[in-house]
Amino acid sequence: MIATQLSSQDLMNLEDKYGAHNYHPLPVVLAKGEGVFVWDIEGERYYDFLSAYSAVNQGHCHPRIVNALKEQAEQLTLTSRAFYNDKLGPFEKYAAEYFDYDRVLAMNSGVEAVETAMKLCKKWGYKVKGIPRYEAKILFATGNFHGRTQAIISASMDPDATKDYGPYLPGIEVIPYNNLEALKEVLKDPHVAGFIVEPIQGEAGVFVPDEGYLEGVAKLCKEANVLFIADEVQTGIARTGRLLACDYYDIKPDILILGKALSGGVFPVSAVLADDEVMLTIKPGEHGSTFGGNPLACAVATAALEVIKDERLAENANHLGKIFRDRMNRLVEKSDLVASVRGKGLLNAIIINDSEESKTAWNICVALKGNGLLAKPTHGNIIRFAPPLVMTEEQLHECCDIIERTIERFEG
Repeated sequence: MIATQLSSQDLMNLEDKYGAHNYHPLPVVLAKGEGVFVWDIEGERYYDFLSAYSAVNQGHCHPRIVNALKEQAEQLTLTSRAFYNDKLGPFEKYAAEYFDYDRVLAMNSGVEAVETAMKLCKKWGYKVKGIPRYEAKILFATGNFHGRTQAIISASMDPDATKDYGPYLPGIEVIPYNNLEALKEVLKDPHVAGFIVEPIQGEAGVFVPDEGYLEGVAKLCKEANVLFIADEVQTGIARTGRLLACDYYDIKPDILILGKALSGGVFPVSAVLADDEVMLTIKPGEHGSTFGGNPLACAVATAALEVIKDERLAENANHLGKIFRDRMNRLVEKSDLVASVRGKGLLNAIIINDSEESKTAWNICVALKGNGLLAKPTHGNIIRFAPPLVMTEEQLHECCDIIERTIERFEG
């Protein structure tokens, strides 16, 4: 048992009493993680099938990444960008070459990276495309989730994120996801500077677009002299079975947004990548962050990317994802409760045959917890499954057995 003076209930009560009520967690208090497993305060072990929303693709507490953190923490943690440091340049070079871009702008959280991309997009629109000052527009897709800052909720269709937080940022237009005709029509407006889209919509329920959609987006944007901006905060870093989800379609976004697993979940690191024409539109003093590009973050992110490549985690995600969807499709065939499964790599979801307002998916997740597997519903009737990419085939089959048994017993 993990030593503590407080029980799980005690700790949940503390959060309830002293913390903001901006989350609704599953009732489990985690105290330890290693690889694909996490342990609660009482010492119970669980398979993690959320991976901190795909931030721990490399597994919990990967020793190589943790060692990079420890070694750098004993040398230098923060200088701010008032000075150069000995880790930022090498990280920028490594990441730029890793993803094939000219330049990298390091930030901290995914939502900061999206905000950074929005600023870059507007600056490019004014300085390069020649859009009249303050008339630039940025397009977003319905069902999007890019974070919850004031600017980004201005593009959200989720009432939980937007209600009572207006007025919203102007210059934003939302068009239907997975609809090239809608995009083609709105791109007739010469004031459009960019289109920000998730290659697979994770938070919306792992929506995979039709074949040809993303290729069509890239083509239409290029023809209209509009930046194609891919938010790969959740889908990137090998999660979908490729280094980037865009790699499935052999397309290169004008701006690439990364976060989450860029650090293996060890330290907040995000990044925006672009070529010179876009990145060099921002000048000194126009954008920054005290912690963005700090030595600790750079050391951790470099190690995290090395682990992805050296351990061939994209290949493992691709292989295991096919097995998982095959197992879940067999479950769909014999279950009245599971309507379908969708996803790529190890970013998948099952759709529960019930309304979004029902508690069925939540109750299934509580039952899964009781059987040693942690997952979380999204949008009411969808359960997302995204384990760490270091999972073995044997472990995956064991987890599929747990899911199948839980669903079968739940139906009974």
